[in-house]
Amino acid sequence: MDKILIEGLRVFAYHGVFPQEKREGQTFVLDITMGLDLTKAGETDDLADTVNYAEATAVATQAMTAESYDLIERAAARVAAALLAAFPPVAEVTVRLHKPQAPVEATFAAMAVEITRKR
Repeated sequence: MDKILIEGLRVFAYHGVFPQEKREGQTFVLDITMGLDLTKAGETDDLADTVNYAEATAVATQAMTAESYDLIERAAARVAAALLAAFPPVAEVTVRLHKPQAPVEATFAAMAVEITRKR
């Protein structure tokens, strides 16, 4: 299966269990992999035969900012569902959602979840 990747998409949103996370918000980072057949796009060189990654970026950003969730698991699931709904050629999508400023007393690059959803 071919893939379209969007890596390091930064989205400011209001997800988290603690009141200050919902009040102040923070930047989240998304890595998205969409699995689909890109054979036709490779042959035709036509944007209509693929998924426009600018549109996919907008869909993912909208899904991240439309509501506030306690868990990044829920936010990642909403992004995956939105991408599958918006782009019928996508057979599966993997969303890795990083929370670089997670309120954890430790030194780390990010806390993250990764989910894969298929049609």
